[in-house]
Amino acid sequence: MSIASPLERVRKHVQKFDTNMEPIIYEEALKTSEEAAQALGVEVAQIAKSILFRSNDVYGLFVAAGDIRIHPKQVKKCLGGKKPKMASPEEVLQVTGFQVGAVCPFALLQEVPIFIDESLQRFDIVYTAAGIPESLLPVSYSKLLDMTRGESINAAAPE
Repeated sequence: MSIASPLERVRKHVQKFDTNMEPIIYEEALKTSEEAAQALGVEVAQIAKSILFRSNDVYGLFVAAGDIRIHPKQVKKCLGGKKPKMASPEEVLQVTGFQVGAVCPFALLQEVPIFIDESLQRFDIVYTAAGIPESLLPVSYSKLLDMTRGESINAAAPE
């Protein structure tokens, strides 16, 4: 049995929700939110960053607008346990199946809780990574919540 590529996993997941939704593929890797925003002609805030955190042995994926800093107290509140840390690149690959910089907030290898920051509601469309560094997926906030089965939170709040 062959393992689907990260991009194919994303495409397959997306098709369950919207047969017209398709990742945008670029010739070169988009290494930062700034590069992605420039390529699309949008503001950095419209680029949804997906960051995997770990607290004790519990992982959680936090998705926020490109201009938002995810507050550690929110991560701790969502995951419980001790002081949360960003997962290592190896952990990110093992848990999500995506490399850092291309983490899509769904079609993960392991099921983990997903927290979607309310800051993304400012936009009709936001762009998530779609599994490879050359890809972006245009999606609405409500569809992102549906596709991830995520919980809406205020990730930037100190409490």
